Amino acid sequence: MKIEIPYGKDGKQVVEIDDNINTKFLEANDVEIKDETETINQAISNPFNSKNLKDFLKDAKDVLIIVNDATRPTPTAKVLDHIYDEISNIDFKFIIATGAHRGPTKEEFIQILGSYYEKCKDKIIVHDARKPEDMVYLGDSSNGTPMYVNKACVNAHKIIIISSVEPHYFAGYTGGRKSILPGIAGYETIEKNHKLVLNPAAKALALDGNPIHEDMIDAIKTVKQEIFAIMTVLNKNHKIYAATAGHIHDSFIKAVDKANEIFAAPLQEKTDIVVSVVKFPQDIDLYQAQKGLENAKLALKDNGIIILVAQCRDSIGPETFANLLKSCDTAEATIEEIKKNYVLGYHKAGKIAEIDTWAQMFAVTDIEPELLPDLFITPFDSVQNALDTALKQKGKKASILFLMDGGLIVPLVQ
Repeated sequence: MKIEIPYGKDGKQVVEIDDNINTKFLEANDVEIKDETETINQAISNPFNSKNLKDFLKDAKDVLIIVNDATRPTPTAKVLDHIYDEISNIDFKFIIATGAHRGPTKEEFIQILGSYYEKCKDKIIVHDARKPEDMVYLGDSSNGTPMYVNKACVNAHKIIIISSVEPHYFAGYTGGRKSILPGIAGYETIEKNHKLVLNPAAKALALDGNPIHEDMIDAIKTVKQEIFAIMTVLNKNHKIYAATAGHIHDSFIKAVDKANEIFAAPLQEKTDIVVSVVKFPQDIDLYQAQKGLENAKLALKDNGIIILVAQCRDSIGPETFANLLKSCDTAEATIEEIKKNYVLGYHKAGKIAEIDTWAQMFAVTDIEPELLPDLFITPFDSVQNALDTALKQKGKKASILFLMDGGLIVPLVQ
């Protein structure tokens, strides 16, 4: 059996597996894709708990449009096709909701905004959480998270959010409130919020009782501007399956229901080996691609092997988590250090360390191979070699699962 695996934006790898080996595939659920233009139009024309967009903008002195960075597949340009004429008559600016990520490259600006980049490049703010001079303090959440947000948000008369909703390994889901926290929040705010990831209730598909989500909801109540949110839900091929609009939280919750129809994937039993394929653009670096490890572990037997397949064109990414892993001899020592002294980024190290306590992690990436062993990950130059090694360890009776969109699909063992 030959299997093609996507690698990077346009590449692929091919593996061969003996037909006698128990091999399964888990992909996002198939859903009917209707006319994307009509889907967006219907959402904007029928907002939840909100004025329609025209009335929302009627008295707007200016508008700040919050859009995702290049690590998300959000179809921002397609949404702009529907609202640009409305906003172009008003003083508007875009802000790229980078959270604690780096700013976009020119290629990534085009990936985000399409043809609107050239029209609007003088109207773009790139959020930098590490610039305290750009932040304004708005108060604390009930968990004690100090809410610092970009002053562009505070100075704006009205706000439009364009985002997408898919599972997130500790916030439950992306979208909605995440555009503000962490999207345009200060570093201290993000760090305080993300420390809650150590709570077991902070997991994919979970909102009720999830301290990360609840803290985000509580914190964004300090933002007093009127907000019109536009949420999209994409299928496995990044086509628009659904869209919702209106109130920031109500539109988000409606989109969550649609996201579950795609990304909550039933699985009969766990397997010995999980090949987790993280697709573009989530494969930008190991910091982002780590989501593929988190989702894969839900389908993995104890003492199993995860093979992460992610190009990681920006290598490891923010190095805080990597430096912690490198400084500790064992996974257990890593976890103890995080409990004593949390720094933003350590949540990634903690999640990787937790998997290392009961499973192995292999990886096929463009990262320099000598960097990975210190992160408790064994590097391989091809999926075939990684899979052959895993099968040699686990035996010919081993079972394999190919998680074909490992950054998004959440396996639900029945």
